[in-house]
Amino acid sequence: MNTKILFGTIMTLALFTTTYGQTLDKAKLDQFFDRLAEKNKAMGSLVIIKDSKVLYTRTIGYSRVSGTEKKPLTATSRFRIGSITKMFTAAMILQLVDEGKLKLTDTLDKFLSQVPNANKITILQILSHRSGIPNISLKENSQGNEKTTPMTKEEHLALIVKARPDFEPDTKSLYSNSGYFVLGIIIEKLTGKSYEAALQEKITTKIGLRDTYTATGNIDVNKNESLTYFMIPGGDWKQVPETHPGLLFSAGAIVSTPNDLAGFIQALFDGKIVSKESLDLMKTMREDEGLGMVTFDFAGKTFYGHTGGADNYGAWLAYLPEEKLAVAYTTNAKVYPVKDIVGGVVDIYYNKPFQIPTFESIAISSEVLDKYIGVYTTTDAPVKFTITREGTTLYAQPPGAQSSVPLEATAQDKFKIDNGTPTGIVIEFDTTKSQMTIKRDGRERFFTKEK
Repeated sequence: MNTKILFGTIMTLALFTTTYGQTLDKAKLDQFFDRLAEKNKAMGSLVIIKDSKVLYTRTIGYSRVSGTEKKPLTATSRFRIGSITKMFTAAMILQLVDEGKLKLTDTLDKFLSQVPNANKITILQILSHRSGIPNISLKENSQGNEKTTPMTKEEHLALIVKARPDFEPDTKSLYSNSGYFVLGIIIEKLTGKSYEAALQEKITTKIGLRDTYTATGNIDVNKNESLTYFMIPGGDWKQVPETHPGLLFSAGAIVSTPNDLAGFIQALFDGKIVSKESLDLMKTMREDEGLGMVTFDFAGKTFYGHTGGADNYGAWLAYLPEEKLAVAYTTNAKVYPVKDIVGGVVDIYYNKPFQIPTFESIAISSEVLDKYIGVYTTTDAPVKFTITREGTTLYAQPPGAQSSVPLEATAQDKFKIDNGTPTGIVIEFDTTKSQMTIKRDGRERFFTKEK
């Protein structure tokens, strides 16, 4: 072999090894999840699968906490996956298109003529959140929280029919759970089956998903389903009231596991669920929305998938087609932002620079903390925030809340509350003005300390 050929062969092997032969740093992934667990920043389950082979799996936290009894999560623990349900719903709609039973140009009046603008709204517009069907939300009333109360599909549909459209069809994009609720009704009408039965026949049984189904009632620990929690002062987990799945239906009521989610998206991209033409439509983004699918940028690469969440549970499903790489994470306690967890996992996978968070608060003296204690009000609304201290930790009790939440010090006068978003809630104190500022999602509100 001459020198040029030998050199070329060596370079080819070197490039191949660099691109495809990277070693997964499982120890660093373990350290990341150990830290999340140690600091009570998350509870959940992760799987990384490539070419249908499991490369890494990890669970932290508990599926049930009752007094001193704590049942650890396992790889088979089942979770509510929220809006990832929409990927399943979109896939079933597109199966009906592939079967010739439905057209994306069909208008809604063919199925539900009573919905406002039904003669103008197409199936494609509903799938891509461009229908104008308003996102129905239920508010608390004097009898309690309506989200925990069962609602029939007929009652839910009546609310959609009664509501005023957000906009004329296809003039803009606005995320709508109610639109996907309508798609579930259409699936039932065209298949002659319940949504749950259609899901089983058209997807779960077809590709062998054993732990994926539609919830019809409250979380059932006897089915290995994970209860939902948030962290309360003192470092204890408290169960969160559940949104009844009847309110979520085909927009967010599916139960699954990371393994099943990874299997689903792998099968979807392998052409085992819908045609290539339908998958291409799902992947086509318009104003950042595909058909039941969105994209994520991690480690300089574009992943396809969806996210989901309600109450304090959540899920993230991401797939990189060119590498057949699936990352699926489910959680029953969002504290540290889920996006940051998944982003950290992908960075570690690709050996990108990633600093495992310390989650260490700045130590502030009791004398300084005491200056912040008090009741704060604002002229913008009739609400009050109460700030208290316990040891070296400051606590905030929001208006109407039955308990306080701990504040994590990031500076002598600045504190943070993790709420599952990248920035969280930031609280700053100015003792010279007896003022407290709360910053959230780019907005801020000023409160003044009562004398």
